[in-house]
Amino acid sequence: MADPTRPPDTQPHTTPRWVKVFAIIAAVVIVLVIIMLVTGGPGRHGPSRHTGGLGGPTLPASVTDDGV
Repeated sequence: MADPTRPPDTQPHTTPRWVKVFAIIAAVVIVLVIIMLVTGGPGRHGPSRHTGGLGGPTLPASVTDDGV
């Protein structure tokens, strides 16, 4: 509650609690993302994950096999 003995223009300005909580959560998320980028994260993710690491798509043996 505002102090009635102070004039309204000299009241101290405080940051709302929801702003502080949001800032802390955002900081934690940013730190976690940076840690995952530096360490490689849980597993190897990305477009080359399912291509066998060759950089291009690989065909299954049933498509390349000419023998019946």
